[in-house]
Amino acid sequence: MSTTEFLQHPNIDPIIFGFEVFGFDIALRWYGLTYLVGFFFAWYWGNRQCKMAHYKAHGWTEKVFGDVLFWGFVGVILGGRIGYVIFYQFEYFISNPLYLFDFGSGGMSFHGGMLGVIAVLALYARKLNMSLLRVGDFIAPLVPIGLGMGRIGNFINGELWGRVTDVPWAMIFPAAGPEPRHPSQLYQATLEGFVLFAILAWYSRKPRPTGAVGGLFLLGYGVARFAVEFARQPDSHLGLLSLGMSMGQWLSLPMILVGAGIMIIAHKRQLPATPA
Repeated sequence: MSTTEFLQHPNIDPIIFGFEVFGFDIALRWYGLTYLVGFFFAWYWGNRQCKMAHYKAHGWTEKVFGDVLFWGFVGVILGGRIGYVIFYQFEYFISNPLYLFDFGSGGMSFHGGMLGVIAVLALYARKLNMSLLRVGDFIAPLVPIGLGMGRIGNFINGELWGRVTDVPWAMIFPAAGPEPRHPSQLYQATLEGFVLFAILAWYSRKPRPTGAVGGLFLLGYGVARFAVEFARQPDSHLGLLSLGMSMGQWLSLPMILVGAGIMIIAHKRQLPATPA
């Protein structure tokens, strides 16, 4: 098949609009807007959960949730940046330590962001006198939509494309050369974002053993990310690692194991479920 028979990336301008203020360029980008939409959806859904009896019974209020959302956001930013530098740019970081603070260059890691959120919320959970597992159960359903919207932002930017393929829906990305590729950003947006949200929203609508909802998130995201990595182009400076797996797959394996383990233990021990 010739390249003209494949889909073409729409090559959307990443900047929606921009203007200058006192010599400084200010711009609203699609990528930022997608994350903003994800953040507001998390805020909406979290407030909705605060009205559910099985969350209210454990002290979840809109104020408590607002504090958790703020500190979770801090954890995402710090952990995401540190994780990206350590997991994907470690050698460059060793020779250029200040690269860690170069947020303008881009580069965030979901796995790092997740670890950052866990670290921050573990500290905040102590203040709430609430277990980290219970906090995780509340937060888990709020995360996927933000992830899905972020991947849509990646697609609009024409970045993080997939591997070369000849499937009927293959797409040619201007920055990736003439070869048709998997639109893996859309695979991730669908599986890690909207499908995972639907599963968690359904599962968490009723009381579950403590840790089960958070465990399902870890398991679901890990499986989805591991699967999509087979279609996603590996990072050029890393390539495929041991056993022909990508860095994303290696980082997802612990999530799968830990998530499955938490769910099994939670149901087996029947840790105190959030009361109806």
